[in-house]
Amino acid sequence: QVQLVESGGGLVQAGGSLRLSCAASGRTFSSYTMGWFRQAPGKERDIVAAIIWSAGNTYYADSMKGRFTISRDKSKNTVYLQMNSLKPEDTAVYYCAAAPWGDISRPRRDEYNYWGQGTQVTVSS
Repeated sequence: QVQLVESGGGLVQAGGSLRLSCAASGRTFSSYTMGWFRQAPGKERDIVAAIIWSAGNTYYADSMKGRFTISRDKSKNTVYLQMNSLKPEDTAVYYCAAAPWGDISRPRRDEYNYWGQGTQVTVSS
């Protein structure tokens, strides 16, 4: 079993930055794709970014390209989401998730079997 714990959320002004962390434990991750999703109240949970744990290939939703960066530190079993130039519409609960052999070219929510508890990101105007 995989356990995921997010941290780093909070309140930030528009134009500011946050770095989210996701600490993973429970098993090896060589065949996993790690993803960040977000969900605003009353809206769907959507992909933000994803990374293949072993090789480091990445995926970004179009609206995140150039602003958000996903990375991982294998020695710490941790995946990060660096968020820059934040906008009020980025306000949401952000979730870390893991998918065995997840498709990096087209991430699908139902491929992700393991989820963290979520961390709130609020961007003020």
